Amino acid sequence: MEKAREMTKLAIQALEDKKGEDVRVIDIREVSVLADYFLIASGSNINQVQAMADNVEEALGKAGYPCRQIEGYQSGNWILMDYGDVIVHVFSREDRLFYDLERIWRDGKSVEAAEFV
Repeated sequence: MEKAREMTKLAIQALEDKKGEDVRVIDIREVSVLADYFLIASGSNINQVQAMADNVEEALGKAGYPCRQIEGYQSGNWILMDYGDVIVHVFSREDRLFYDLERIWRDGKSVEAAEFV
């Protein structure tokens, strides 16, 4: 559990360093075995979305947490980064509204990002 919180904290900071918008954390420990936390953030364009993903990968990599898998990087509309206990979703604004993960995962507990920083 402590590792997941540390990873989440580092990822939030990395997203915010690149001006990630509306960074949200959903605690899914009670509703899924996929991970402990989902992080969701959005950017205003493809370059920003990719920069946010790059920054997360760099920050977590430096801390010894390699990314297991990255999907969607080339399109830059929805980048999914799987760190095992933490899954980071970086969206374009439009795709975030369209896919609405917050609604799909509403059984999870919404946690303020500030609790991790």
